[in-house]
Amino acid sequence: MSGFEFIFALFGLLLGLSIVEVLGGLARSIEARLRPGATVRIGWLTPLLGIFVLLDLLSFWQAAWTTRDVIAVSSHSLMAVTLFASAYYLAAHLVFPRDPAEHRELDSHFFRVRRIVLGVMLALLACQIVYYLSVPAIAPVLRNPLAIALTIVLVALMIAAMLVRGNRASAAVMAALVGRYLVVYLL
Repeated sequence: MSGFEFIFALFGLLLGLSIVEVLGGLARSIEARLRPGATVRIGWLTPLLGIFVLLDLLSFWQAAWTTRDVIAVSSHSLMAVTLFASAYYLAAHLVFPRDPAEHRELDSHFFRVRRIVLGVMLALLACQIVYYLSVPAIAPVLRNPLAIALTIVLVALMIAAMLVRGNRASAAVMAALVGRYLVVYLL
């Protein structure tokens, strides 16, 4: 087993649990909506946030592959991976409410948690960029003009999603965040 495989086992477990958190929250929300006499309205905002978190998790999971030749097993790397993936878990856990039936509509939940979820994800993005820039074998990839432009768009949209008011504007920004990832995956 290589050092990367050893560390990635822990990382994969925590990121996998993050994906389960988002999907489990969506499933609970759909169940609450389908109950006879249910008044829960799911809306677009919370599911869009969930999709964005899933796409971001997948993006980071894929990006972790670029570190496979440079990561070394140490107490520092294990702690860093645990803290990083745990922050993703926290963000994923907050996307959907624990008990959707307690909410009349989930858009209000989105407005309560969006700054925390997106703030955690912005902090993780900053950590990822700083780490990648510190690794000589990876840094040139980040200095590519396309990578810089895509990162600027991502950061600008995440900040906008944290600040815009109103359901329509928030839905437009969240849809743009999801769309940005879909475009990147198709490139």
